[in-house]
Amino acid sequence: MKKASFFTIAVFFICNVAVAQFAGVMRGQKVKPLPKGFKPTSTNTFISQYPAVNAQTHQAIFRVVAPDAKSVQLQLNGVHDMKKDEKGVWWITTDPLVVGFHYYAVLVDSVPVMDRGSKAYFGSNWESSGIEIPEGPEGDYYRFNKDIPHGQIRSIQYWSDINGLERHINVYVPAEYEEHPNKKYPVLYLIHGWGENENGWSIQGHLANIMDGLIAAGKAVPMIIVMPDGDIQTNPDVRKASGDITDIYMKNLIPFVDKTFRTYTDRYHRAMAGLSRGGFQTWHTVLNNMDKFAWLGAFSGTFGFRDNNTIETIYNGAFKDADAFNKKDMKLLFISTGSEEKFGAKEVYDAMVKHGINNTVFFESQGTAHEWLTWRRSLYNFAPRLFK
Repeated sequence: MKKASFFTIAVFFICNVAVAQFAGVMRGQKVKPLPKGFKPTSTNTFISQYPAVNAQTHQAIFRVVAPDAKSVQLQLNGVHDMKKDEKGVWWITTDPLVVGFHYYAVLVDSVPVMDRGSKAYFGSNWESSGIEIPEGPEGDYYRFNKDIPHGQIRSIQYWSDINGLERHINVYVPAEYEEHPNKKYPVLYLIHGWGENENGWSIQGHLANIMDGLIAAGKAVPMIIVMPDGDIQTNPDVRKASGDITDIYMKNLIPFVDKTFRTYTDRYHRAMAGLSRGGFQTWHTVLNNMDKFAWLGAFSGTFGFRDNNTIETIYNGAFKDADAFNKKDMKLLFISTGSEEKFGAKEVYDAMVKHGINNTVFFESQGTAHEWLTWRRSLYNFAPRLFK
């Protein structure tokens, strides 16, 4: 009875402290009711009313408590001045924003900081604030669906002797993976862009929701998706980062995945895709290892004919001889872009088709630029084409 009484008292004390702390936080953040039509965004911390977004007008309201600041600005698609009220709270209501996910920062006396109302999202090489401007029903493909089976995203460390330290990957396994202990699966290696990390596809990209929905609907075959770090990290314990990222993928990552999961190991069951810089890494890795891959996706990662390149010279002349390239039997060369991007993706696609490169597909996300909604839509269009 003494132990029970002590436990009861302890729980009571902890709960009351928690309630008191929560109430204190809420008193410290006491704000007026949200304007009609506005709701807290899905990217907020759980007690934050702001930022708030209007799903109909796509406007957002931001609020920053900084009574001693001389200036506060919102850095989101440019830099915008916020206005201080009589209580020292700074406000701004934006113009309509493009639907989808956007990074942002708050500039307090010109110093960029995170908004305490936002969860943290790694982008541009720092933990940034983020805001989701909601789509209508057309965005349901990347939202959680309680009525279908769900796969898992597993967080795993593996060792790279090339890099000289442990590296982290996220691995999506389909919902049926544990139900079929003797079944093997194809693998998609999916790479993030510059300034982001291996968590981007699973968090900002909502990969699991997208794949769960496609697989449940029979639109995509069940597959394993490996999301690696596209950077070569350093370590403070003297160890020095070294090597080439393609070598790490080919010599360390792929053997580890094939050893750890039930995978098919032939090229026809292995794909690679990436966004932005990850698209460039994909071109480089796949075109130099065509005996290991038969499917390629470049999302906003083509970059046109830079440095005076042509279809005969890009990627070290991989496409110079179309007949020779086609004999290598690439099943898919998928190129996508946002309609507001200017990286020459359509130019490269048109040149490849004219040159006679087989199995080339182009997808354009309407109304979006170099942003996560472009890449969610790209994956949604790309994944159903694989391994069929």
